[in-house]
This record gives sequence, structure tokens and C-alpha cells, in this order.
Amino acid sequence: MTLPTTHVSFPAGTVHGESEILAVHRLPDGRTAVITAATPFHPLDHTWPDQPADYGSLTVDGVEHPVVDCLTGAVGPDGGEVLVGADIPVRRGDEDWSWLVLHVLPQSSADALAAAAGRTAQLSVDAHRRGLLSAAHSGCHLLALALNEALAARWRKDPGRSDAFGNPDFDSLAMASSVMDTEASTDTYRLGKSLRKKGFTTEAADDLPALADALPAVTEAVNQRLAAWVAADAQVRIEVPGPELTARRRWQCELPAGTAEIFCGGTHLHHLGELAELRTELTLSEDGSELVAVTRPKRA
Repeated sequence: MTLPTTHVSFPAGTVHGESEILAVHRLPDGRTAVITAATPFHPLDHTWPDQPADYGSLTVDGVEHPVVDCLTGAVGPDGGEVLVGADIPVRRGDEDWSWLVLHVLPQSSADALAAAAGRTAQLSVDAHRRGLLSAAHSGCHLLALALNEALAARWRKDPGRSDAFGNPDFDSLAMASSVMDTEASTDTYRLGKSLRKKGFTTEAADDLPALADALPAVTEAVNQRLAAWVAADAQVRIEVPGPELTARRRWQCELPAGTAEIFCGGTHLHHLGELAELRTELTLSEDGSELVAVTRPKRA
């Protein structure tokens, strides 16, 4: 099976589209995956599955079918079978491979769409769910920038990596996992030996308390910064170098201090005024080895 890499419109916030069905693929669990030439659906990324998949519907010949999942698939240069998730043996974006959005339908749709290749599909994303995930994802990036600023004084040397505002990039250097859902983003940071070697300290010193004691003040500083950014109603956009699923896109936000940029393949708000509030809660694990940030956006 030789298929072109799927073209996607979700970076612009699109939730509706129409496209030719290129193939219908049976997944190992019995569900049906429909592959179209283009789509507004955001699939789960198999390498960094932070943002969950879009849900919605796919309509063919007037019959609407629920899209219950959306996955990233890949086909090798030999045109073999469609591989999904951990079965994909190469890095995302390998130019010798085709990268596909798989619209997953329930088993009940298998017979109706078995011969659907070549037909036209109307694709509709659940806009409410998309909006909630986009708010969580934008909030996740803002949390990263605010946290970098609030923890800047805890670096004893330059770690060699800074964010858009020149602060040591604690978020990327300490990140263990980032997961979001329709209510919040949860970012877990590892405070281990590797981070200490880069210059970060959690211990007390003459000029600052231990991180455990400072956590309420750090949390307040982060939340004040987030509130100011939301009040500024900063514009958010995604810089898109091309329509392909694998294009390396960048999140950009016009914050009062300047333009922030973060490489990102997800979906986002258009401006921060879409939020009424954005707040985070920071907690340390009992042994002090992890810092967890749960950031909750409230839609306006």
C-alpha cells in the first residue's frame, strides 16, 4: 500500500473538512481505520502522546459514522502494511515513510466502509472537545514559561538552554512527562542527579529557601504571571511550514514581554482572552524527586 502523507488543517483550528478516502484499514482489534488525503482531525502522536486524539464523525454517502479514536499510522518505502503506535520502527517524520491520520471507527462500520476507497468523506471534529484540549495545551505552554521564570534563581550555573525570554529552560531540561485532558494539563518534572549536574538546586542556600519551603511562593508567582498573560489577551498562532502531518510546527504567543515560541504539533487557542482563568497547582513528591504541575484552564 503506497499512500501520500496526510495533509492536516487542525493547526489553523479547523474542525470540518471534505476529502477523498484513500484506503480503509482493519486494525488488529477489529475496528476500522479510514485514511483520507486530508483531514481536520488531530491524531494521537505515537512518539509524544501528550494531547489526546480528536473525536467526531465521518460521513460517506449520507451515512454518518462515529470517529471514536484517531491515530498516527505509517507505511514504509516498500509500500507494506500500515503500522501503528509502537510498531512503527522509525522516528516520526522519516522522509522515506508515509505518515497517515487514521480515523478509527467502531466494528459496526466495517462492512459499510469496506469498499469506500475513492469515495468522498465529510469529516467533522467534536468542536467542544477540541476547544477544551486546545485550552489545556496552550495552558501547558504558558505554565512552562511562567515556571521557568519563577525557578530561574535556583540555577547555580547556566544549563546551556534558555526559553524565549532568556530564562533557564527548566521545563524542557527537567520534563519527565506531559499529559493533558479536557480539564487540565499535568506536567511531571524529574529533580534528579542529572538536573543537579546542570546547576539546578532544590536545597536551601544563603539567598533562598529549600524548594519544598518555597513552593507556595513559587506557585503564587506562577499564577500571578499566568493571570497577567490571560488579562493581556495575547494572540496565539501556529506557524505552519507545510500542510503535511509531519511538518515541524511552532506555537507562538504574543506576550507582553515579546513573542514566545515552542515547537509543538498540537492544537491551541487563538487568543488568551478565550480563557477566564488559568491556574496551576505545584506539588513535590514525598521524596522530593519529582515536581508535578496541574494546570487548569477555565474557558471564558
